Amino acid sequence: MSYKIKSRIWIEYDDHVLLGEGRVQLLKAIEETGSLSKAAKTLNISYKKAWDLIDSVNKSAEQPVTINSIGGKGGGGAHLTAYGKSLIRVFDEINQNCWGFLDAQLEKIKDL
Repeated sequence: MSYKIKSRIWIEYDDHVLLGEGRVQLLKAIEETGSLSKAAKTLNISYKKAWDLIDSVNKSAEQPVTINSIGGKGGGGAHLTAYGKSLIRVFDEINQNCWGFLDAQLEKIKDL
């Protein structure tokens, strides 16, 4: 028999989600594409949903996570702040450490 632990983590602030796997994927896509609309297309979500998610992250974070510029002649864009990049790095580290811990706990069941 092969056991698995399934889990998802997210970080909340005052009952509002700051970061979770989906938001981190969106932030990474913004970093890769330089655009919120391109990031949304990459992840197959609507621009409105992407905008709402990023707006929520920026409102919940202690500092701005993204900087957005409006389109026009030169085109718009979005990019992560240094703080945003740090949040992604720390979230990924927390997530990885969580899985390491859960895998170690699962071994306890296998040893019964």
